[in-house]
Amino acid sequence: MKPNRYTVSFSLLLWATLLLSVDSDLASDRAAMVALRAAVRGRLLLWNISSNPCNWTGVSCSSNRVVELRFPGMGLLGQLPIGIGNLTRLQTLSLRFNAISGSIPPDFAKLTALRNLYLQGNQFSGEIPAFLFSLRNLIRLNLASNNFSGLIPAGVNNLTRLGTLYLENNHLSGSIPDINLPSLVQFNVSFNQLNGSIPRGLSDKPSSAFLGNSLCGSPLVSCNATESSGNKLSGGAIAGIVIGCLLGVLLILILLICLCRRKSGKKLQQTQERDAAPANQAVVEVSGDRAVGESDSRSSELSGAVKKDAKSSGTKKLVFFGKASRVFDLEDLLRASAEVLGKGTFGTAYKATLEMGVVVAVKRLKDVMVSEKEFKEKLDVVGTMDHQNLVPLRAYYFSADEKLLVYDYMPMGSLSSLLHGNRGAGRTPLNWGTRSGIALGAARGIAYLHSKGPEISHGNVKSSNILLTTSYEARVSDFGLAQLAGPTSAPNRVDGYRAPEVTDARKVSQKADVYSFGILLLELLTGKAPTHALLNEEGIDLPRWIQSIVQEEWTAEVFDPELLRYQNVEEDMVQLLQLAINCTAQYPDKRPSMAEVTNQIEELCRSNSETETG
Repeated sequence: MKPNRYTVSFSLLLWATLLLSVDSDLASDRAAMVALRAAVRGRLLLWNISSNPCNWTGVSCSSNRVVELRFPGMGLLGQLPIGIGNLTRLQTLSLRFNAISGSIPPDFAKLTALRNLYLQGNQFSGEIPAFLFSLRNLIRLNLASNNFSGLIPAGVNNLTRLGTLYLENNHLSGSIPDINLPSLVQFNVSFNQLNGSIPRGLSDKPSSAFLGNSLCGSPLVSCNATESSGNKLSGGAIAGIVIGCLLGVLLILILLICLCRRKSGKKLQQTQERDAAPANQAVVEVSGDRAVGESDSRSSELSGAVKKDAKSSGTKKLVFFGKASRVFDLEDLLRASAEVLGKGTFGTAYKATLEMGVVVAVKRLKDVMVSEKEFKEKLDVVGTMDHQNLVPLRAYYFSADEKLLVYDYMPMGSLSSLLHGNRGAGRTPLNWGTRSGIALGAARGIAYLHSKGPEISHGNVKSSNILLTTSYEARVSDFGLAQLAGPTSAPNRVDGYRAPEVTDARKVSQKADVYSFGILLLELLTGKAPTHALLNEEGIDLPRWIQSIVQEEWTAEVFDPELLRYQNVEEDMVQLLQLAINCTAQYPDKRPSMAEVTNQIEELCRSNSETETG
């Protein structure tokens, strides 16, 4: 049947109504964003508000409605206005790494289409509003590094699609509600003021997710163990303590008697030492006036200085550690052909090839400001360090004018040269598997050092001190040398690795090592040296540069272009980048330990390996 004019008119009227509705909805979205622009200013002031809002920076539309607002690190300052709730089609809102304060407006409850909410790195305060947990489409919620206080709302279990919940670095108190969300993969409430037991539904999360609180239960210490420690001691326990004390006194007396006998036999022991070196240390003596053969011209700087020093000092000693091979002595070392590998913070490194074919690395120290006794004591500690991810110290030479350290030679050089050298044509790209493996090896080496005591630290973690084997396995070098050097050898803050709280490079804490390792991770991920960001007009360091320009999709703006050619690793890169940011937190107590860092990288590498073989 042919439509009559009334049917046509009705159709036109319907289309006109729909178009007016669409225009009205977009006008409502525009009004909400103009209000936001007026309230928080920043780079939003660059919007041309006379143009279509879908063309504004950070705004994405679908079907002529605003669905995404992404404004990370755009210098936004102020408080969020009422009206954002009018963006009823909004799916993603990212305001992270700005300086927005105040509370979250109540009309956020109208954002029923919201899937991703990123507010971390601001100054939001007050309680976390319960209405956020009525947004049942939420998949990712990140409120970390703000000033939120009060309890974690129990309504979190309403978010049945939630995969990420980050609440760390706030002032939240009370207990963790009984969260039981099968979809929850990423979770963190570390460094708050929480107490009580960890819900069973969260027991599979890493311990790093709960650090900096007064919590117990898996994966932390058992709550039963914590409770039992507060009970009164029984009579039997008291009796046991008394008996233990008496036995302790008796043991001390026996030790004193043994020490007295040992002292009386000291001269005899010294005589015997010349016939048989101790199990953990061997001494090779070389006469200073013995003939030394011709040296390669490249070794003149090394052998000439030590040869002259040896002649003037009489008999000198090359002291070996542990299970180090003792197939050469100082004379052999001075006969070796040598070439300069590089000049670093604490001196010059040489590759020395001995006549019998052995190749070692020799570091000629500069500006050593400690006595021979203190030098020996500190190197005795370094010499006992034995781990597959450390470059072991094999031997040392000490005199008033020359100090040498002998290490295993690493043929592939340093991570720094591998990352930043030959970036032109003909370069072999450093793939993700190699980079993550190097990160894990370096983390294990530094974590081993830290495990030897709270006062043990590396002191100079940087990419030039991560050496590589022929199979690209990481070996950490130069550990323990910072305490030997004078102030003139202290690394400059401009090198980009030093934690902000470090004022004396000879006194570096373990948490300062963690900061430097975080910079190392950023270097692996971005391909940029730590000094790269210092060259820009704002003068910010690499961690702040990362935070200021990173986009929610973590695009090529951040990652080394060499990494972007590899498929299915973006998720792993994102996780490692987040770990690096945690390591470079401004305050030391906000940083994880190296043991926690190592565990997280191990999980990441294990996941990557399962993906490749699956």
